[in-house]
Amino acid sequence: MLNISELLDTIKAQPFREIEITTPHTGVLTFASVALGDKVNGPQGQWKEKRGTLLATLERERNPKPICALEKGEICALHTELEGQFVQANTPVATIRHMLTREEVEHIILKKTLYLFRAPERAKYYFTPEVDKKIHAQDQHSVKVRDGMELFIMSRMKREVHLPYTGPQGLIYTVYFKYNENIDAGAPLIGVCTQEQLPAIEEVIMRIKTEWTGR
Repeated sequence: MLNISELLDTIKAQPFREIEITTPHTGVLTFASVALGDKVNGPQGQWKEKRGTLLATLERERNPKPICALEKGEICALHTELEGQFVQANTPVATIRHMLTREEVEHIILKKTLYLFRAPERAKYYFTPEVDKKIHAQDQHSVKVRDGMELFIMSRMKREVHLPYTGPQGLIYTVYFKYNENIDAGAPLIGVCTQEQLPAIEEVIMRIKTEWTGR
């Protein structure tokens, strides 16, 4: 069984991820007023409609395209040697070091430790009325699942079919899908926690809430 506490310690030893920003197509590259070590912001707003910090501009056929930061973080690599040059698509422009937030750490831990029941095909998914009612009356942790249990309704091309759960017995710890949104095939729908795992997971989640210093 995966040692969840050791997994958290491993993440704490390197509490960030690095995001490489590349050119979307060919063009002449011009850097914005940014430097190595600068703090940048990713997209903001309710629908991420506000672009992140401008890193560079790529011009092709007199059509400038902004290249912006995709996450909040610090610029740890900046390829200014490409200033004014014609570059190919997927050329690295910069690398941003993003410090993991507490919520992101929880997400990583849970995705590695829970049993993920995945969408068999691209479609919209709903809980069956009985399960949905129980989740709204209490919460998702109140729903115990077992192999073969009728748990979902899969809606695709105006066709609805029941989708049974397959996997270990346990309780729904995390729900990954939203109603009325198409979910890609292979994407997780729920994360299931077995009774044996529950104490260890709750202990580590509490550690994250009390110890994590990420912003």
